[in-house]
Amino acid sequence: MADHYDVLGVSRDASPDEIKKAYRRLARQLHPDVNPGEEAAERFKLVTHAYDVLSDPEQRRRYDMGGDSGGFGGAGFGGFGDIFDSFFGGGAGARSRPRSRRERGQDALVRVTLELGDVVFGAHRDLDVDTAVLCETCQGSCCQPGTAPVTCDVCHGSGNVQRTVRSLIGNVVTSQPCTACQGYGTTIPYPCATCHGQGRVRARRTVSVDIPAGVETGLRLQLPGSGEVGPAGGPNGDLYLEITVSPHDVFSRDGDDILATLDVSMTDAILGTSARIEALDGPVDLEIRAGVQAGDVLTIKGRGITPLRGNQRGDLRVGVHVVTPTKLDARERALIEDFAKRTKAPAPRLAEFQQGLFAKLRDKFRNV
Repeated sequence: MADHYDVLGVSRDASPDEIKKAYRRLARQLHPDVNPGEEAAERFKLVTHAYDVLSDPEQRRRYDMGGDSGGFGGAGFGGFGDIFDSFFGGGAGARSRPRSRRERGQDALVRVTLELGDVVFGAHRDLDVDTAVLCETCQGSCCQPGTAPVTCDVCHGSGNVQRTVRSLIGNVVTSQPCTACQGYGTTIPYPCATCHGQGRVRARRTVSVDIPAGVETGLRLQLPGSGEVGPAGGPNGDLYLEITVSPHDVFSRDGDDILATLDVSMTDAILGTSARIEALDGPVDLEIRAGVQAGDVLTIKGRGITPLRGNQRGDLRVGVHVVTPTKLDARERALIEDFAKRTKAPAPRLAEFQQGLFAKLRDKFRNV
């Protein structure tokens, strides 16, 4: 059995607040809605059990004395107490206070689809989220307006009932949650008709979110306290946004840089020219030098993506694709032939192996 302090990552003299903070941090990471998978689910169970033991002063005292609080393990007299728990459902005083109806709400997950242009500077979204919200009728009290919970007449508000069990070693006093009030110590004779005594209802609400620049597919953004409200008006869980960036027809992403391919006519490649292209954040003037080659990469500084953590934008890198004409009339062909004779173009020869234009452009992009 793993040590409960090690499971929560706290020292043995940790305060109740430190234990609570450690549990909430691990619960947010391992909750099945946020981190699906068998390994995370098993760790979540261990973390929850460790918190249940260490957050209860009596159980923590018994555990520190050598009891396991989770089975027959443990050394010393504390182990015998756990054996009694296993047979009789808990020793006297195992639960010294009633359960609270207020619990933390679950985390919520929303998937958000962005365009590549949204990633350049960030985007604002108003998201419709279906979650549990505070009941406006009872404001989380779970009772009809004008009424209140009443003390349980079975356990008298303790949330537990004790009974004596006769055993071979004598009478053993056990304590178990009261079945009349479910361990709360109070009952609600007049539950709220709107939320049926839950203190919360399902509803659609709008959450305004500023999504930072530089996000990418698969990234999850955490919005603390924006998840579901807990039972009986308990604190809200967290809201997680899972980002998906849609593919773009013209541009692609390489880290903080934006990549594109520019078709250039043969004559413009020979003579050079200027062009205005429409980038994701507006028009860009691009100078194409004379004699540019197919596969050359033209870099425009600072017109890429703003990183998630930082303010130095990446670059816009444009790969040149020289377009060779496929249809020539007689006059055009004669001009090209005359040009070839004048320039004394070399005969075709073997050169470095290339796997096509896009492979060449890809290597150029990587090496710039």
